[in-house]
Amino acid sequence: MKRVVRAHQGETLDALLYRMYGKTAAITEQTLQLNPHLAEQGPVLKEGTPVTLPPPPETRETKKPEIQLWS
Repeated sequence: MKRVVRAHQGETLDALLYRMYGKTAAITEQTLQLNPHLAEQGPVLKEGTPVTLPPPPETRETKKPEIQLWS
């Protein structure tokens, strides 16, 4: 589900995405495809700029194997 958020004063796209998702990997490109007008603004978004966000990425729980030092 896509949703629209507004940029804070002095916020970059990466900062906005980190604020919303807690990460930016693989989300920045999707967001720029949904919002081609953002590339024209430069690195800092104007306060109140609407940004359409892509659906949240799927999170995979990966359990690391436990290392046992002594048996």
